[in-house]
Amino acid sequence: MTEPRKRVLLAKPRGYCAGVDRAVQTVEEALKLYGAPVYVRKQIVHNKHVVSTLEARGAIFVEENFEVPEGSTVVFSAHGVAPEVHDQARERNLKAIDATCPLVTKVHHEAKRFAAADYDILLIGHEGHEEVIGTAGEAPEHIQLVDGPDDVDNVVVRDPAKVVWLSQTTLSVDETMETVARLKTRLPLLQSPPSDDICYATSNRQHVIKEIAPECDVVIVVGSTNSSNSVRLVEVALGAGARAGHLVDYASEIQDEWLAGATTVGVSSGASVPDELVMEVLAHLAERGFGEVTEFTTAEERLTFSLPQELRRDMKAAGKAS
Repeated sequence: MTEPRKRVLLAKPRGYCAGVDRAVQTVEEALKLYGAPVYVRKQIVHNKHVVSTLEARGAIFVEENFEVPEGSTVVFSAHGVAPEVHDQARERNLKAIDATCPLVTKVHHEAKRFAAADYDILLIGHEGHEEVIGTAGEAPEHIQLVDGPDDVDNVVVRDPAKVVWLSQTTLSVDETMETVARLKTRLPLLQSPPSDDICYATSNRQHVIKEIAPECDVVIVVGSTNSSNSVRLVEVALGAGARAGHLVDYASEIQDEWLAGATTVGVSSGASVPDELVMEVLAHLAERGFGEVTEFTTAEERLTFSLPQELRRDMKAAGKAS
């Protein structure tokens, strides 16, 4: 009896998005320009491997500005910060480089604009996530968090005619739309953001996973457990018909029993994952008979972001303009 054909469906787009690429490059260039140590408030991106690699080069990760010695350089993570964090940096005479993803900054601007017009803002997102804390900090008196569809019943607004929803950029597209639909049942005049807040990279990665999941016995997503978009990819895969789904930081975490009886394995990675980690997963699978790899592409991503202006200015002054 012939062995069933074993194969891998490799999702594309996967891995680094433009905002993550910019944030990681910001820390790398800051280390080159200013020398170690460069302090980074919170994880620059939510990926264990990226953080440990940058630590080895001289980055020091801290939770808050008060841990950074006065007068030092501090980089703010891709997830964005509340205005008070900038104020704290100024008080400590820190050289702050803001690596917030421009797509998160867009949501901050929307929050400020709607708050200035005295709207109630319903921010759809996960409680405690750094991005949510940063966005809510732009207009705390106007913003209330809606943590998924089940949280809709807790919403209280002043004027049902002056309400808008915004969202964290790394959510499940489907779950967010379900939350919005429930909100609109309660608040028919609810306004939407001028453009979609869920970032293109999150949407693209979820879309391709949905396409391949029905054919997969198991889907392996490379990403860290604190990465919202990576965790969502596993959920989306399961919701779209994958028989099983697992999140791993490294190939060594893949358990052989996950592959027992499987013929088709789907592979993708979160938006903060370097592709070398995916290649290691493919090599691991190949050693176990899954040598046939078909890349399944649903979109081409060409977006890039320039480095933060504070860093570009100093690079130019040093004759190292990018």
